[in-house]
Amino acid sequence: MKKLKRDLQSVLKSLRALTQKTDKMIKQLEKLDKAQAAKKPKAKAVKKAVAKKPTRLSASGTVLAIIKRSRKGIGTAALTKKTGLEGRKIRDIIYRLKKQGKIKRDRKGLYVKA
Repeated sequence: MKKLKRDLQSVLKSLRALTQKTDKMIKQLEKLDKAQAAKKPKAKAVKKAVAKKPTRLSASGTVLAIIKRSRKGIGTAALTKKTGLEGRKIRDIIYRLKKQGKIKRDRKGLYVKA
């Protein structure tokens, strides 16, 4: 009986030691959780907006845009200066745009948006 009592006491000591160790582990885990919660989450890498290449307008699109921007209308000489296109090319584009109904002739040599 004495032997059984000693064995039980040694088991009890071992259990207490294990309990203390688990308590220490729990405290350490709580500290880690608090430390992680206190840390601000790292900002995700912000993707830079990819700069879109400006879409290049066709010659007709360029001429039409310039005509639309001009309030009082614009002549072929001014279009030649602004676009750098030759006179013949400007006249062909104006002819096509008039046929499509996108521009109209305000008076001789002056074109406005339709």
